[in-house]
Amino acid sequence: MPKNRDGRPAIASIPTGAELRRWYWLKSELEAQAKAVGVRATGGKFAILDRLAHHLDTGETQWPGDVRSQPRSKFDWHSAELTPETVITDSYRNSQNVRRFFKAHAGEGFKFNIAFMAWMKANAGKTLADAVAEYHRLKAEEVKPGFQSKIADHNQFNQYTRDFLADNPGRGMDDVRKYWALKRETPSEDGRHVYHSSDLDLG
Repeated sequence: MPKNRDGRPAIASIPTGAELRRWYWLKSELEAQAKAVGVRATGGKFAILDRLAHHLDTGETQWPGDVRSQPRSKFDWHSAELTPETVITDSYRNSQNVRRFFKAHAGEGFKFNIAFMAWMKANAGKTLADAVAEYHRLKAEEVKPGFQSKIADHNQFNQYTRDFLADNPGRGMDDVRKYWALKRETPSEDGRHVYHSSDLDLG
């Protein structure tokens, strides 16, 4: 199997979806390969990975995950008047209109974050008043000793950095980058590249 200079196999030489998922890929690499084989190259990194894996296993260029049911609600989160009684719908979007509402009702310092956005997406049927209460609950959690913000699942390097430095307090970012480079040259059974103390044996 042809290899890249960093030891990983060339992405175009991967024969199966399972093998593709075992390796770490930059989003730009996935985008380029998707365009080369006629698969949709937009969206998040792992969505593109899913499309390519599906293509390798089936020969199809359409990934079933891209076919989504249309929201039942026609509520327009971009322009509708929002009040604390407004019910969160399955068509919810993080719009500027929503941001203005939360700045007015949750505080001028309001900012969307991963945890709060996930709550909004998962709580259709509740009201914006419930959302304001949840936002304040999350903010209260942030000031507790030992709190750590959630890192998005796709941002493996940031998670690796946090875990590496926590386990090796005497080391710095140069070490993180060194071992991350070595880590991504190796396959992973589940496609995730997470820190393990044994990573120090790589170098």
